[in-house]
Amino acid sequence: MESTGVTKESVIWADWPAPKHVRACVSTRLNGFSSAPYESFNMGDHVGDEPANVIKNRARLLHQCGLKSVGQWLNQVHGVHVVEAQDDSKVREGDAVYTAKPKLPCVVMTADCLPVFFTDIKGSVVAVAHAGWRGLAEGVLENTVTCLGVPFQDVIAWLGPAIGRHNFEVGSEVRRVFVDHDLSTDKAFKPDYHSRGKYYADLYELARIRLHLIGVDQVFGGQFCTWKDDRFFSYRKEGVTGRMASMIWINK
Repeated sequence: MESTGVTKESVIWADWPAPKHVRACVSTRLNGFSSAPYESFNMGDHVGDEPANVIKNRARLLHQCGLKSVGQWLNQVHGVHVVEAQDDSKVREGDAVYTAKPKLPCVVMTADCLPVFFTDIKGSVVAVAHAGWRGLAEGVLENTVTCLGVPFQDVIAWLGPAIGRHNFEVGSEVRRVFVDHDLSTDKAFKPDYHSRGKYYADLYELARIRLHLIGVDQVFGGQFCTWKDDRFFSYRKEGVTGRMASMIWINK
């Protein structure tokens, strides 16, 4: 069932040195039930897709991963609140979720924003965060790492599929938010010479910098681009579209 890196399947597994009992994956847009423009493995129940199709897509994902629990899904608001997962099927508001309980998947949805997976070297706790530029700037990754309750130097992170640095155009005000916090983030922005006052931002680099500042240096992944890779949904490119699910759990 498991594979790493590029696949033609409906799930991509994290390629990182986490303990074997920690499982982490991202759904693609392939092999689902939804029709265009949500074609086809859409996990988002808030984007206009038929609810029955979303239910079937989520059930297929859980089945492929060998999970019985629905897990903790979120109502995401581009904030910094971190939720402790509960096995009660209730959707909670937040942009990151963590647990130390086995077989309880933590889930965030994305379609260009950056999903960041976390565990520790023992695999005693897991988390996943939804990080667009606002969440990154306001500290969603730092909040998530704090909630793990382990030494920061023991934390391992994997950066899942997000919009790449050549396609994520932002205004100068976005760059200023990051640079005012830390000058080293300036290297994550390249001027768009065809559009005055615009920059191309590297979400992966911004995440690495923010994590490095708190002592998390075991960071892997970051080779995807949801805009370019047609396995993924891209809100920036498509407008009305589906969502991928990024899911992590302790498999013991």
